Amino acid sequence: MDAFALVPWIVFFPLIGLVVNLAFGRRLGEKFSAIVGTLAVLSAFVVAVLQLLSLQAHPHGAVVPLADWINIGSLQIPWAFNVDTLSVTMMLVVSGVGTLIHIYAAGYMHYDVRYKEDPGSFTRFFIYLNLFIAAMMILVSGNSYLMLFVGWEGVGLCSFLLIGFWYSRNPDGSKGLLNSQAAKKAFVANRVGDFGFLLAMFLTFWAFGSLSFDQVLPNAASVDPRIIMAITLCMLIGVTGKSAQLPLYVWLPDAMAGPTPVSALIHAATMVTAGVYLVVRSAPLFGAVPEAGNIVAIVGAVTALFAATIAVAQNDIKKVLAYSTISQLGFMVAAVGIGAYVAGMFHLVTHAFFKALLFLGSGSVILALERAHHPLDGHHDEHHDDHHDEHHDDHHAPFDPQDMRNMGGLRKQIPTTYRVYLIGALALAGLPPLAGFFSKDEILTDALHANMLVWVLLTAAAFLTAFYMGRQIWLVFFGEARTKAAKEAVESPSTMLIPLGILAALSVFGGLINVPVLHPFTDWLEHTLGHDFAHATVFNFGVAIFSTVLALIAIYISWRLYGRKPLAAGEADPLQQRLGFAFKGMQNKWWVDELYDAIIIQPYRRLAAFLADVVDWRFWHDWVHDTLIGRGFGALARFLAEPVDMGVIDGISRGLAALAKGLGRGFSLLQSGYVRNYALMVFFGVVLMIGYLVFSS
Repeated sequence: MDAFALVPWIVFFPLIGLVVNLAFGRRLGEKFSAIVGTLAVLSAFVVAVLQLLSLQAHPHGAVVPLADWINIGSLQIPWAFNVDTLSVTMMLVVSGVGTLIHIYAAGYMHYDVRYKEDPGSFTRFFIYLNLFIAAMMILVSGNSYLMLFVGWEGVGLCSFLLIGFWYSRNPDGSKGLLNSQAAKKAFVANRVGDFGFLLAMFLTFWAFGSLSFDQVLPNAASVDPRIIMAITLCMLIGVTGKSAQLPLYVWLPDAMAGPTPVSALIHAATMVTAGVYLVVRSAPLFGAVPEAGNIVAIVGAVTALFAATIAVAQNDIKKVLAYSTISQLGFMVAAVGIGAYVAGMFHLVTHAFFKALLFLGSGSVILALERAHHPLDGHHDEHHDDHHDEHHDDHHAPFDPQDMRNMGGLRKQIPTTYRVYLIGALALAGLPPLAGFFSKDEILTDALHANMLVWVLLTAAAFLTAFYMGRQIWLVFFGEARTKAAKEAVESPSTMLIPLGILAALSVFGGLINVPVLHPFTDWLEHTLGHDFAHATVFNFGVAIFSTVLALIAIYISWRLYGRKPLAAGEADPLQQRLGFAFKGMQNKWWVDELYDAIIIQPYRRLAAFLADVVDWRFWHDWVHDTLIGRGFGALARFLAEPVDMGVIDGISRGLAALAKGLGRGFSLLQSGYVRNYALMVFFGVVLMIGYLVFSS
C-alpha cells in the first residue's frame, strides 16, 4: 500500500507543533519548545521519505484531494496535494535541511535570547520556524497555482516575522528600528514580485479556464504564444522578488538582520528557492516560448555576476554569504531559463546543503565571538565583569561579532567549526569531488551549448565565487587573532556542531545524486517533467577542468592577498589598495540601495509627507474640516441665531406680544367697572340700532 494518503501531514505536523508551542511553550520552557518544534519538522521529513518510497513503486505520483476549496462558476479549485518526483524533492530538502536547522537553533537561540535579554522569545522563534516550514510545504505540494500562491504568501509573511524577530534592536545589540525596517523592506520588495505572479495567474485562468497544474501544463502548446509569453514574463517578475534576482534582490542582504538560523532557512532551504521551483513546475509554459526562457537566463546570469562582485568586498561574514546566495540563485535561474531544468534543480539541492552549512557555520563563528566578548555560561569568569560593563555601559566602542576584521586565527580556537566551514566553502567554490562541483559543472556545460553569453557570465561569477570564499576563509580562520574576543573564542555546543557535521557530509557526497554517466536525479525528475524537459547532461571534461583551474587560480589569488601576509588589526584591505574606486563600488554594493532611495524611497516619502501634511492636514483637516465645515457651520449657526432667530423669529414674537398688549389695553378702557358708563353705552347702542332701523327702511 502506498503512503500518498499521508501527504497532508507534511503541513499538519508543523502546524501542530506551532499550536502546541503556542499553548504550552512559554510555561514549559526552552527544552520543551525546541523538542516540540524539531519533532514537528522531523515528522514532516518522515512523511516526505514515505512519499519517496511510494514513488519508487508509482513513479508518476498521485493527486491527493483534501477538501473542496473554491467553487465559483467555472473557477473550481480543490485543496489537493500533488505528489510527484519534483514536489517530493522539494519536500525532502525543505523538511530535511529544516530539521537540522531546528536542532541547531535549539543551541544557538539558547545564547542569543540571553544576549538580547528576552527569554520569552525562544518559544516565539520556534513557532515562527514551524509556520515557515508549513507555508513552504504548502507551496511545494499544491496542485494548483493558487494553492502554490498561498504558500508563496505564507513564506513572505514568515520572512517578515523572522527577519524582524529582534524588532526593537539594531544588529549591534542597541535598541533601534533597523531590524524591523529590514523586515519591512523584504515584505515590500516581495509584494512587488507577488503582483507579477498575480497577473500571471489572472492571465492563466483567462487563457486556460483553470489554475490546476493538470489542466494548464498539458495544454500549454495549444494556447496563443503571445499569451504564454505574457504569463511567463509576469512569472519572472515574481521570481525576481522571491528568488532575489535583479532588480528586486535588495531585500535579501538585509534579511541578515534576523537570527542566523533564519538566514540559513531563508537562503538554503525555503523561501528563495520558490521562484526556481515555480519556473521548473511551469516548464511546459516556458518551453512553449523560448524567448521568455532566454530573458530568464540573462536575468539570472547577470544577477549571478553582479552579486558576486559585491560579495568580493563585504566585511560582514553573513553579508558575504547573502550576496553569494543571490549569485547562486542566479546560476539556478539561468539554468532553468536555458531549459536545463534538471541542472537547476540539482544545484538547488546541493546549494541547500553547503549554503545551510555555511550560514550555520557563520552562526557558530559569531556565537564564539559573542560568548568570548560577553560570557554568560561561566567561561572566562575572571573577565566577566569587564565584559559585562563593556556590553551594557558602552565603556568601549560597540563590538561587531559579524565583522571579519574582528576575527582571525579562529581555526585554532574553534577547529570543528573551521573544518566543516572549509568543506562548505570548497563546495561552494566548485572544487571536485564536492557536491557543488557536479551541480555547477552541469549548469556551465548546458550554458556552453545553449547560450554563450550566459556561459561567460556564469564562468566569471564562478571565478569570483572561489575568490570571495577564499578571502573569507583567510580572514576568519587564518593569521593571528585581531581582537581579544577572537583570541578567547570557544567552540559551539554539540547541538550546533552535529547538524554542521551532517551538512558537511551532504556537501561532500551530495553530488552523487546525479553522478555523471548514471544520472539518477535526471531519471527521477523525468517522471514529472518528461523527456523533453529532463535531458541528461553529458559530462564535459573540458568545462570541468577549465572551471576547476579557474577556481584554483581564484583561491591562489586570494591567498596571495590575504593568506600569505594575513591582515593585521586596523590594516586596510589589500584588495582596496589595488582596485581603488572599483573596490569602493563593490563595498558599497554599487550604490543600488542609494539609487533606490533616491528614485523610489525619497520621492515616496516626499509624496507621503505631501499627502499627510498638505492634503490630509492642511487641506482636509484645516480647510475642509476647520474652515469649510467648522467655520461655515459656525457662520450659519450665527446667522440663524442672530438675524433669523433673534431678529425675525423673536421680532414676530415680540410684535404679537405688543399687539396683544395694546389690544388688551384698548379693551380695558371698555371695562371701567362703573354702572353709569355701562348704561351710557347701552343707551348709545339702542340709539344706533333705532337709527339703523329707521333709516334703513
